[in-house]
Amino acid sequence: MTNQDTPPRWDRKMQQRLARGEAAALGELYDRFSSLVHGLAHRVLGDDRAADGVTREVFAHVWENPDAYDPKQGPLRSWVATLTHRLAVQRLRATETAALAHDGPGSTEELERKVIRASVAARADYIVQSMPAPLRAALELAYFQRRDYRQTAVDLGVTEDEARRRLRLGLQLLSTAHDTGRSGGAE
Repeated sequence: MTNQDTPPRWDRKMQQRLARGEAAALGELYDRFSSLVHGLAHRVLGDDRAADGVTREVFAHVWENPDAYDPKQGPLRSWVATLTHRLAVQRLRATETAALAHDGPGSTEELERKVIRASVAARADYIVQSMPAPLRAALELAYFQRRDYRQTAVDLGVTEDEARRRLRLGLQLLSTAHDTGRSGGAE
């Protein structure tokens, strides 16, 4: 049986390999998480070039500071997403603050609202990507194809009660995107 405090084996091994300076480990980590990192950064920044910069920054940080990841705090994926979110928000704040300093349009309050909206959107994207496939499939049918729970049940080949349960759980998970005080995920 697996202990709740024990991180997945892959996460522990990856951290050890990075700590030893194995370039192949960084390549493997990049292959596994680069689309997540770039997608979250793009969601916050709304710009491919800026997202590319944050992606480079995230993997450079991981390479230079492999011991910054504490496996006891959660999966490596969540740590990388949290790091991405933090760096993207820092870059957004810096860019927008510089624009305000050069007499750009807007105010400090508008900047904070923009940062909060981008943060919530990025967290919501991460939550949807990370949720179990059955929940995601039910939400996609309900949202994108405008199916009610009965139609969702038929489309998924499950009972109506099961379709309602999946939709409810998926929406409950998604509602945590607004919870900025919670640790983990794409904070």
